[in-house]
Amino acid sequence: MGAGIAIALAEAGADVAVHGSVDAPKATQKLVAATGAGCIALAGDVGDAAVCARLVEETVQHFGAIDILVNNAGIIRRSPAADHSEEDWKAIIDIDLTSVFRLTQHAGRHMLAKGSGKIVNIASLLTFQGGIMVPSYAAAKGGVGQLTKAFANEWASKGVNVNAIAPGYMATDNTEALQNNPERARQIIERIPAGRWGTPEDLAGAAVFLASAASDYLHGHILVVDGGWLNR
Repeated sequence: MGAGIAIALAEAGADVAVHGSVDAPKATQKLVAATGAGCIALAGDVGDAAVCARLVEETVQHFGAIDILVNNAGIIRRSPAADHSEEDWKAIIDIDLTSVFRLTQHAGRHMLAKGSGKIVNIASLLTFQGGIMVPSYAAAKGGVGQLTKAFANEWASKGVNVNAIAPGYMATDNTEALQNNPERARQIIERIPAGRWGTPEDLAGAAVFLASAASDYLHGHILVVDGGWLNR
């Protein structure tokens, strides 16, 4: 999803810093650069507070400013709630929730100083629902929704928009286990009115909208892009 959003923003005119947790995503950097946009590729574990600060500062040093932040980093680990380990809980909360807080703080300080900026968090259907066998992920994504609203309440009057996208069931690495489970995959498709899994490209319009002047009066909103899942 991150690559799809990065390319969409580049096509809309943004220069982009792309991030990978272990290695700098050179393939995505090439795709972004092919649009004519400026692009740097960064790497680091956003579960580390120092890395969150560094990523923002490297972006500002390279481009001179940071106008848009997309908090997309995320992992998921599946196990029954009774057996869900402390290790899994901590890893998911650190990456899926705490990194959102840290990166928003660091980028937001630059945005507040100049009186403008757009922050787009990636929430989930599990911002609204409990899910099955993913208690830490549900908790983290529920927290992302609340952080979105909390930051928006403080920063809306200061020119900084904080909103979120809640993707539905997307065909990505995070959902590979579900896609490969015939029964669950069938159940999911049957509930989606659009009749298919989403793709990263399906998030492009929402991301560009929330990062642009078109959403200047939108604050603390969670935009659901789910093929109609929540309608059912």
